[in-house]
Amino acid sequence: MIEVTGLTKSYGKSRGIDNISFSIPEGQIVGFLGPNGAGKTTTMNIITGYLSAGAGDVKIAGIDVLENPLGAKRHIGYLPEQPPLYPGMTVEEYLDFAYELKGVKSPDQQEHIGQICDMTGLSDVYRRVIGHLSKGYKQRVGLAQALIGDPDVLILDEPTVGLDPRQIVEIRGVIKEMGKSRTIILSTHILPEVSAVCERVLVISAGVIVADDKPENLAGSVGGERTLVVRVAGPKDGVQSLLRGQDGVQSAQPLGEMESGSHDFLVESKPNLDIRKPLFAALAKAGYPILMLRPQDASLEDIFLKLTEEELPGSKPSSPGSPKAKRGEKKEDGPDGISGDGKGDD
Repeated sequence: MIEVTGLTKSYGKSRGIDNISFSIPEGQIVGFLGPNGAGKTTTMNIITGYLSAGAGDVKIAGIDVLENPLGAKRHIGYLPEQPPLYPGMTVEEYLDFAYELKGVKSPDQQEHIGQICDMTGLSDVYRRVIGHLSKGYKQRVGLAQALIGDPDVLILDEPTVGLDPRQIVEIRGVIKEMGKSRTIILSTHILPEVSAVCERVLVISAGVIVADDKPENLAGSVGGERTLVVRVAGPKDGVQSLLRGQDGVQSAQPLGEMESGSHDFLVESKPNLDIRKPLFAALAKAGYPILMLRPQDASLEDIFLKLTEEELPGSKPSSPGSPKAKRGEKKEDGPDGISGDGKGDD
């Protein structure tokens, strides 16, 4: 449904995005993550036809965005971070305006808009003035305008920013419902939202894609330490001393007595080393039975930080052309002081 190939955009000597490629099939919800200035907004602006690319191609439902922008845009619904609302209009007036602006050719305008209002939960405020609505309802109005024309693709930029917890849950539910029949790109800084809504995650850093996988698989893509939670029957000090003395163990921290006569420990191995078998053997030999052993998966926040961290000064240089090397490069401002991705607070 969405095909991005070799997409590049430069601002003067600085590249906002650098030769990125990905494809998203029909009916998939994809989280688009990255730190400020990473290139998310630039990428979404090019996909929606708002910004031209320096190189590369974007196709929506097989239609080239550059060659046939109007044809491609008929398949796209876009909700920017600040919804394009008119506070003096009622919800009804605004959605009628959006319908006419998009040139929708539905046989029954009111039926089409009514179905969208039912989906987004706007039926009860349909004749209310937008300026009098809560922020959550304003977000719903923004989603509704994106759905006008029944687009195949939705591009949502920070759809839950500034909402209270109840509103966030409600908007997430709306997005998941919409994703049953549409392809959705969801840009967000709220990482739990990705786990709750998205089937796949794209992570961009310094203009390059550094990860593309399911949320539950991202931990394996960063490598690094393996952390285990181990419950062992035996004296705390004796067990901790044994754990810390094992080859490959980087640290062993007690978590407390969870059962009578046993303690839990957080054990961290050295990078890329599986210590489970030797750990089991050592504890069994010492007469300290293991009552429980489970991996402590890295949080999405930890994974995000590892994937997007900059090279530290004095560290070993990465090989030329690698994503890590690109992330270490200094980014210059674009024209008129614009940051490298075209939006200072991307």
